[in-house]
Amino acid sequence: MESPTQDQTPPQSTLPSLPARLFTVFVSPGKLMAQLVEEPRWFTALVASAVVVGLSMALLPVDLFLEANRQAAMERGVEFPEMGERAIQAMRIAIPAVTVLSTALFSVIFAGLYTVIFAFILGDEGRFTQYLAVVTHAWFIAALFGLLVTPLRISTGDAQFTLNVGSFLFFLPDGYFSNVFRVLDLTQIWSTLIIAQGAHAIDKRRTFASAATILLGIMAAVALVMARFI
Repeated sequence: MESPTQDQTPPQSTLPSLPARLFTVFVSPGKLMAQLVEEPRWFTALVASAVVVGLSMALLPVDLFLEANRQAAMERGVEFPEMGERAIQAMRIAIPAVTVLSTALFSVIFAGLYTVIFAFILGDEGRFTQYLAVVTHAWFIAALFGLLVTPLRISTGDAQFTLNVGSFLFFLPDGYFSNVFRVLDLTQIWSTLIIAQGAHAIDKRRTFASAATILLGIMAAVALVMARFI
């Protein structure tokens, strides 16, 4: 009979290392989502995605952001003030830092939103940490591609350049609907489909198709709102 004071051997983790997980999310997301449901680790993936997004912003010249703000000011009919060297240096630090923090914050917010929708409103199983683990790993795809298109952002002079649906609908006239399609980032759609796979893995009663429909519907609703401000 085992003594009650004898140390119990803790169960060994079967979840791969972070680099392996970030690779698997590209090549075998279904397998990774199933593993994350059993062992929902999220912190290191959140940090990795946030750091990659922050790095992509740090590599962009501050002049791109200044010019974008200058153009926006001109469209509003106001004068954009000249920035001193000290202010420009502060922007070089502030922009990546704010981007890192906002990426981490939005990861938590969207994971909470998905928990409310699937677990509370629709009655699926699942915990917040499971949805957070799914979101933080899936968003690494969009974060990495954001870094990879940095040279294109610099060459085009557009700090907000993305691989979006609007790129294939170049024949549309400028306006609200073309802005909607420009907001729909292809890598974000990819990440969203992986999150849908995660929702299916969390509760097998929720089909991938229904989860994808719900999540893409949310994404489309956000694009319809954001297009108003472009």
